[in-house]
Amino acid sequence: MSTVEASGLAFDVDLFGPEDGTPIVLLHGWPQDRRSWRGVAERLADEGLRVIVPDQRGYSPTARPEGVENYDADVLADDVVAIAGALGHDRFHLVGHDWGAAVSWVVATRHAAHVLTLTAVSVPHLAAYNEALAGDPDQQERGAYIGLLRRPGKAETVLLEDDGARLRAMYGGDVPPEDEDAYVERLSEPGALTATLNWYRAMTPALSATPSVTVPTTFVWGATDLAIGRYGAERCGDHVTGDYRFVEVDSGHWLPDTHPDLLASEILDRVRSFPG
Repeated sequence: MSTVEASGLAFDVDLFGPEDGTPIVLLHGWPQDRRSWRGVAERLADEGLRVIVPDQRGYSPTARPEGVENYDADVLADDVVAIAGALGHDRFHLVGHDWGAAVSWVVATRHAAHVLTLTAVSVPHLAAYNEALAGDPDQQERGAYIGLLRRPGKAETVLLEDDGARLRAMYGGDVPPEDEDAYVERLSEPGALTATLNWYRAMTPALSATPSVTVPTTFVWGATDLAIGRYGAERCGDHVTGDYRFVEVDSGHWLPDTHPDLLASEILDRVRSFPG
């Protein structure tokens, strides 16, 4: 584990592969951290990529500022470019899962000049997701949990009681037990759960107006994902003007844990398709 100074904070970052390899940044989701990408990162490193896997804002203990305003999606996107830049990479391939995917969509539009390719996992383009939330009853039901997560105090109490029983239930048995323990321990640190929930609390209607993505993009979605329904997944490509590939997997939400080989293969296909 390395520490990278960026955005005035200090981020915990795992680095894999040769220092002179093509850079690729992997962004985790909630309620996980950088360890969720371990299996995929090792496979990408074996193929010669320089893999950068940070604990994002709120997850790294020394990158945990107070205040919802410090977790706006644009701020989170700026962190990604800053971390890569601090490691000497002005342009990089980008991969994100869950909230990491949401941030990746913003990075790919706000900082398109820095992004070579994008592979988003589980969460579709934010305009497609918000379209689903607005008009698809199935997605509205799947996304109902967000209301609790946006309630300060109440969410922290509910999620941490009984040794994080409700957090553990979210993984549905798809995450290794030792990783579950590590995630609950991390989120039980003073201020940690609040910081990570501030990602939800900082959401604004502006995310529904996220522009179309122009970089080459792959979207990987699990057909039995409990949080993300088919409506938004199938409309993701409507918001990508670059080369686009939609990969449907017969699985649930935690694809980096359950399908590291498949994800590594799809990421490598996307990276290798880049003409540079």
